[in-house]
Amino acid sequence: MVVYGRNVLKELFQSKQPIRMVYFSENHDKELDALISEVKNRKIPFSIAPKPVLKKLCGEEKNQGVVIDIGDFQYADENDIPDNPFIVLLDQVQDPQNLGAIVRTCVAAGVDMVVITKDNSAHVTSGAIKASAGTVFRIPIVITVNLARYIEKLKENGVWIYGADMRGQPIWNVDLRRPLGIVLGSEGSGIRQLVKQSCDGLISVPMKTPIDSLNVSVSAGIIIYEVLRRELV
Repeated sequence: MVVYGRNVLKELFQSKQPIRMVYFSENHDKELDALISEVKNRKIPFSIAPKPVLKKLCGEEKNQGVVIDIGDFQYADENDIPDNPFIVLLDQVQDPQNLGAIVRTCVAAGVDMVVITKDNSAHVTSGAIKASAGTVFRIPIVITVNLARYIEKLKENGVWIYGADMRGQPIWNVDLRRPLGIVLGSEGSGIRQLVKQSCDGLISVPMKTPIDSLNVSVSAGIIIYEVLRRELV
């Protein structure tokens, strides 16, 4: 996989994700010089290339003079469940922009793990990485084949699971304490019925003016930060 951007490279420095090669623009500034020095210190292979070459590599002209080949994204092991966790589970969220935005919120709010489904879901792509501002490298992201079965496994480990659904209880009225999992459904149809039945309960975001639904990344942000708010009170 090829990704790009200075912040993405800085996030990669702090992660366990392998880096195959870094391509830098031949037009340098102080920040770029500092990144080149860091790459040299870490003994990461790199090359200096003209702007057209960087654009061809990543398909984006506005790449900040940094293009990185990371190979395959390193997903976490679904059996490595954190102690007393807060986990966000995405049931077939298909837009990489939504995935990236949700992951970025999860990192900011201290979520311990993000779970996505193998089929009919956005996986970690360059678009998702860009939308997350590189924060996908800061949090374990798990792919599971059967989300309903994985929820049962989490419940066996003492994790209480709530699904986000417009017919659920308002989040203000629900005890959202760790160990906790929040399930968010796809952009079009929400949480699948079998997954919904696996949840311990359903929660909703209250609305003063009723509308069909909120964008999944917006709903995720509201719910995730409600959990964080209670932890900080």
